[in-house]
Amino acid sequence: MDDQLSRYRQSIDNIDAALVYMLAERFKVTKAVGELKAKGGLPPADPAREERQIERLRTLARDADFDPEFSEKFLRFIIDEVIRHHEQAKRENGA
Repeated sequence: MDDQLSRYRQSIDNIDAALVYMLAERFKVTKAVGELKAKGGLPPADPAREERQIERLRTLARDADFDPEFSEKFLRFIIDEVIRHHEQAKRENGA
């Protein structure tokens, strides 16, 4: 039992590390988007795109036999943080 628990925990640790690196990569890209939006005078948020992304993620969650409600909450948390970064980029660009 201890060996199996240890293997499960190692898998969880590996997945957590992958999640952190994936989120870091995602935020690098969204930072570039925010800077581009700020330079182009575009608004920090795009509610229509956000809703499409949320629905897309909910579908992926259902396909993966994962809770779509949780996946939506998770994505909304990320989107809110991205928008905050985009608003900051807009302020820094004097827009």
